[in-house]
Amino acid sequence: MTARAAQGSPGVKLRRGRLRDVPALIALERAVFTTDVVSRRSFRRFVASSHASLLIAEAEGQFAGYVLVLYPPRSKLARLYSIAVAPHIGGRGIGPLLLAAAERTARRRGRRAMRLEVQEHNTRAIARYEKSGYRLFGRQHAYYDNGDDALRFEKPLDGSPHPA
Repeated sequence: MTARAAQGSPGVKLRRGRLRDVPALIALERAVFTTDVVSRRSFRRFVASSHASLLIAEAEGQFAGYVLVLYPPRSKLARLYSIAVAPHIGGRGIGPLLLAAAERTARRRGRRAMRLEVQEHNTRAIARYEKSGYRLFGRQHAYYDNGDDALRFEKPLDGSPHPA
């Protein structure tokens, strides 16, 4: 699947993650996150899991980012577990492209809503999620390894309105 200029990211290719992507995923985690880094073992497990989807973005033949979505059994919800864009390629619309692809994948799997957690101080990510239709529904105190709180967001994927 290839994404074009609609998201401001011409020439970006999206594909499923593979085991051979794990070293690049680990390098990206270390470049982007200072806490709560996904481990090599976890990435290997997620690649093989039927309860997860890992999508990779490539731009100009280079690893550009990923999005990881979890599908809890016996639930109609999807959970955006992690999303990251390589720092050298930021500002080209890859984050929104990955987010939209994650939502499409969750919708195809019959999930009615996508939920996520984001660090309360990550204003850029919060603005992106709100612009994409996510609404705040809660807070989880001391959620992250560094003690920061997480804001919890949800977006309906089935066309239903947000709960009041």
